[in-house]
Amino acid sequence: MTIYKLKIATGTDLGAGTCNNIFIALVGVHGESDKHQLPHHWCNFISGAVTEFNINVNKDLGDLLLVRLSMEPYLKFPLDAWYCRFVHVTCPKGHLYQFPLHQWISNSVEIPGGKGVVITNNTHPVLQQQRKLELERNRETHKWKVYAEGVPHCIDIADDDAQNLPQNDQFSFQRQTSFDFSALSTRLEATLNGYAFNTDSWHVLEDIKLLSILRRSSNADIVSKIWKEDSFFGSQYLTGVNPTAIKKCFKVPENFPVTDHMVAPSLGASTNLQKELQNGHIFLADYEVLQGVPSNTINGKPQYIAAPLCLLWKNPQDQLVPIAIQLSQTPGENVPIFLPSDSENDWLLAKIWVRSADFQVHEVDTHLLRTHLLAEVFSVATTRQLPMGHPVYKLIIPHLRYTLEINVFARKQLIGPNGTFDQALVTGNGGVPVLLKKSMARVTYGSLCLPDDIKSRGMEYIPNYLYRDDGMKIWAALESFVSDIINYYYKSDDMVKKDPELQAWVAEIFKEGFLQNKSSEVPSSLETKDSLIKYLTMVIFTCSAQHAAVNSGQVFCIECNTNGFSISRPAPPTTYTRTDLTGCKRLLDEEERTQRSRRWMTQDACGSV
Repeated sequence: MTIYKLKIATGTDLGAGTCNNIFIALVGVHGESDKHQLPHHWCNFISGAVTEFNINVNKDLGDLLLVRLSMEPYLKFPLDAWYCRFVHVTCPKGHLYQFPLHQWISNSVEIPGGKGVVITNNTHPVLQQQRKLELERNRETHKWKVYAEGVPHCIDIADDDAQNLPQNDQFSFQRQTSFDFSALSTRLEATLNGYAFNTDSWHVLEDIKLLSILRRSSNADIVSKIWKEDSFFGSQYLTGVNPTAIKKCFKVPENFPVTDHMVAPSLGASTNLQKELQNGHIFLADYEVLQGVPSNTINGKPQYIAAPLCLLWKNPQDQLVPIAIQLSQTPGENVPIFLPSDSENDWLLAKIWVRSADFQVHEVDTHLLRTHLLAEVFSVATTRQLPMGHPVYKLIIPHLRYTLEINVFARKQLIGPNGTFDQALVTGNGGVPVLLKKSMARVTYGSLCLPDDIKSRGMEYIPNYLYRDDGMKIWAALESFVSDIINYYYKSDDMVKKDPELQAWVAEIFKEGFLQNKSSEVPSSLETKDSLIKYLTMVIFTCSAQHAAVNSGQVFCIECNTNGFSISRPAPPTTYTRTDLTGCKRLLDEEERTQRSRRWMTQDACGSV
């Protein structure tokens, strides 16, 4: 008889404990132990408990491969889920084996050792069988479905209800409580202020501040004072929530007939447009992806979408400022090019339309598609193709937490029928799938890899590009960390090529996420350690740093609604309004009226992946 010492930890989340009977069996290279019931005491498996047990085993099991946990009801109590953080086992010779889990258990589970294992022909048959059964179960609970044509596939959940997700994919109690409180307080504040059901236009712009007396950020107040300034308008392409919408321009597009004469007042006498183009000081924001996207109808009134082009100049003070705006992709007599030398209200109206277009592209393309939906693909494919004992699973799983629930919520409450987008965005439920499909066709592997993206857009040297400066440091840190892990587990390129689980994971992401689009240059298989390091860095960066960059600044940049219009009621102007304030005023009125709904997004309604 030999004694194995156990240490079992229960999660700290409220409700993580259990009153069930817990059983354990140890599996080693020399066989497995009997199934042992652990002593049932009220404090052994309560939330936060770390409890030690001893079990007697009739033989030495050798090196331990896994532990098997199972649960049965206690007396006539119903079976409840238990969150197990880890099981530590000290063998008779004093060697410590660690079996981390960090998951909910509602029946039984086999937990492999903490050190990752790349499966080969020499992998112990017990581990091979455990991994096979684990993936078979996961593929039953995590199936794919088509959300919309030409869009990354998503998890198949009944009624699109997050409560139907497997428990390990749902929010923790603390996370759910925080989320519910944020939503409730936003609604309550609007109701108490009398704006929850108001659909009338407001006539004083300052009144919008009354919507968010309790939760308004000081930064939003700053933005409300400077949103009209050209320098602030341009700076948001470098430091705002949509920092990938701009690229260096060496030649003005043919459908944007800007001349030297037009921009001469902005550039000054010492230079001209051609010189600034050659010097790399001209940049372009092109919203062509919005062309042809159907617009929404809000409160019975049709909305309008523009697909503008905006030319910007890096001036001698290293400020990025707009110098020409065209609100359509097709030039003509009824498509004016707006300039800073126009009347103040003409120029302001043109910038408002650009900010409105940028808002739509940011929310649907940059934020929803390129972080949330891709993260969901990574999450589902990881669960289906990588067992918990795989080193890549261990590496990326912390970055996929809460992805599925926030996305299921978004498809139902935000972009679904009668959701927030229907109530407060010009795209609405009808336009979102169209814009997603058009945006998806433009996604490339290079655009998801920060160094490649920065280079392809010619943004290596423009000053004050904080997205690039901070992002490149984070990318380098992630790449270094990933490199250390991969080089530890994979001793050669051949190991990468012959890892069946890894290759199945990459292939499924290419199929279900990138829809087998070879022109995207997203790999469908990996041949070398370097290619694996780059791929994993992209996955982690997308789910963490990239999402933070395009999500967390929404309160700062867009809570001041005049700086990011979600709707546009009047059609884009076809002539210069000159001193006529009507177009600008109507835009402001309509935006104010829908602000109460849009605050869902500025209060992190899209969540944190």
